[in-house]
Amino acid sequence: MADFTQQHDPAAKPTDISPRQRARLRKAGVGDGLGIEERKPAWMRVKLETGPDYLRLKKVARGLNLNTVCEEAGCPNIFDCWNDGTATFMINGTRCTRACGFCQVDTRRPEPLDSDEPARIAQAISEMTLDYAVITTVARDDLADGGAAAFAATIEAIRSQNPDTLVEVLISDCRGETGSLDTIFAARPDVLNHNLETVARLQRAVRPSAGYARSLAVLARAKSAELVTKSSLIVGMGESFDEVVGAMADLAAVGTDIVTVGQYLRPSPGHIPVSRWWAPDEFERLKQIGEDELGLSHVEASPLTRSSFHAKQAAAATPVKLRSRVEGVRH
Repeated sequence: MADFTQQHDPAAKPTDISPRQRARLRKAGVGDGLGIEERKPAWMRVKLETGPDYLRLKKVARGLNLNTVCEEAGCPNIFDCWNDGTATFMINGTRCTRACGFCQVDTRRPEPLDSDEPARIAQAISEMTLDYAVITTVARDDLADGGAAAFAATIEAIRSQNPDTLVEVLISDCRGETGSLDTIFAARPDVLNHNLETVARLQRAVRPSAGYARSLAVLARAKSAELVTKSSLIVGMGESFDEVVGAMADLAAVGTDIVTVGQYLRPSPGHIPVSRWWAPDEFERLKQIGEDELGLSHVEASPLTRSSFHAKQAAAATPVKLRSRVEGVRH
């Protein structure tokens, strides 16, 4: 069994975060949390299962020099998803211009964009015979359009070579710029995903370069563009159960169709501590509240859920037009 933690120095302090990050957490009412050396509960441990499909997808991605968020973000579901023949590609490089307290993606100075990347992703999807592809990105605040044109080019390339493949995009907020967002919306992804990440009280501490209201506005505008919308919340960073329900209610209020909720895993001593481990029955309760009381089309909630986990199955629970496409694609 793999605990799925990243390599770290066992002698490092459990809360070895920057003074600024610590101050933000204190201001938000968050304590020291759990030490990184603390053993995870049984439900957070992941089996290492590198089956043939996992190895095949890894080989294709490596051969085409592509990045997957599955690897870059240390996703605990990589073996499950890759063995199931699905993957999430990361465009616009591997270096992010933001430094969210929960994320392990590289934050060094970004490199120039790769103009051939959309074509290589389309080729990879063809070689992998994927019927559902997820495309995400690092934040690129250094670019005038926030990387929006690359999303549009990638969607176009995928559809040109793989017309039956459904495309979900997980976008940054593009600093809320209308033109950038419209560029992505006009490409008509089958699902438009933008993550709220955490509750309102913790936004400044967890994702200081983003904003709760801005993220809700991005989702509202995508819904106004008649797109299927999706968002994700991470728990275990100091929020309460009621605050998570409140965030889900805010997502429902702007028309979000799909919400995913999963447990935070601390990548290193330099990231914010885990405040607590949420129990499986708490996730079941969130799913029930979201679908039965808040009217969300689908809630994917479990300790190991991540934004793209069971993405195709979640899309199948959304409005009829998309659901019929999901059920009709090749298997």
